[in-house]
Amino acid sequence: MDIAGHAAIVTGGASGLGAAAARMLAEAGAKVAIFDVNRSAAAELASGIDGIAIACDVTDGAATEAAFATAAADHGAARILINCAGVGPAKRIVGRDGPMPLADFERVIAINLIGTFNALRLAAAAMQSVSPLQDGERGIIVCTASVAAYEGQIGQAAYAASKGGVVGLVLPAAREFAQFGIRVNAIAPGIFSTPMLHALPEAAQQSLAAAVPFPKLLGQPPQFAALVRHMIENRYLNGETIRLDGALRMAPR
Repeated sequence: MDIAGHAAIVTGGASGLGAAAARMLAEAGAKVAIFDVNRSAAAELASGIDGIAIACDVTDGAATEAAFATAAADHGAARILINCAGVGPAKRIVGRDGPMPLADFERVIAINLIGTFNALRLAAAAMQSVSPLQDGERGIIVCTASVAAYEGQIGQAAYAASKGGVVGLVLPAAREFAQFGIRVNAIAPGIFSTPMLHALPEAAQQSLAAAVPFPKLLGQPPQFAALVRHMIENRYLNGETIRLDGALRMAPR
């Protein structure tokens, strides 16, 4: 799909990987709506890319439906959805204080997995009603998984489970939506330079970068955005999760 002129939605688009994707889409000529719980940060980014910012909690079905309606009123139905909303707190299943509070696990699953599904279902429903493009394509959805889906570390049980769910969602969604000309893919990033990682000490960040086989660097959000763009533009890429990790395979801890 040619990006130019189409409406796009980026969840979790106010920072990190989502912000990079939003900038890329705007530069490519898309009409971008940024969904984020941090509306002020979303508005600041949107003002710089001629987009719109909409406060949205992807775990809230009604609120997300309203956000989609608001975006459609301004830009029309989106043909592009980039799911980047997510959290990644670390906590052992059983720690010094006993078992992980169930609410902590539920929160990660709610944002990372249920939030992804929530936006995906609403986007696909709207995409089915738009006119097909010349090649029969109506839209594309790109989700954000993680290498933790495959090699979750100690303390990542909730995060790994949520991202494993995202990986598992991609193929059945792609198969279901194929009849409508809607593609579904995901990216599984490795260690990226994002606000989540910046919370770690500099020495810890350097240690993580050194663990990457090649290049021995932290991934940069524009590299994630570049793969998003390729997924949008390459019509034969469907039902796939691609690792973007410099050949990294995570150790147990």
